[in-house]
Amino acid sequence: MAGLALTASVLLMGCTPLPPSKPASEFTPQEARGAAVFQSHCARCHYPTTTHGLHGPGLQALTKLKAMPSGAPPTDARITQTILYGHGMMQPVAVSDAELRDLLAYLHTL
Repeated sequence: MAGLALTASVLLMGCTPLPPSKPASEFTPQEARGAAVFQSHCARCHYPTTTHGLHGPGLQALTKLKAMPSGAPPTDARITQTILYGHGMMQPVAVSDAELRDLLAYLHTL
């Protein structure tokens, strides 16, 4: 009964559930490398599979939303700019070109 009430309230609010993240068991080698980059550089501030924030916003479905938390569209170019140069409280992240490509591939799995 509680589940039905929750479903009804979500529908009434106009919210749609976010698509699930790709299971790690289905990652390509590039996505798996990107997950490792995420763990090394991003996980201390961002949860990957929820929208709940840690020190920064949760990143579930980041590339599938109309806008990032900043309001900007989640294009690879915009995400790259945010990673490399920072935005707001987020500091720039020093990653190689290969790590960046792998990280972007991983972010598309979320």
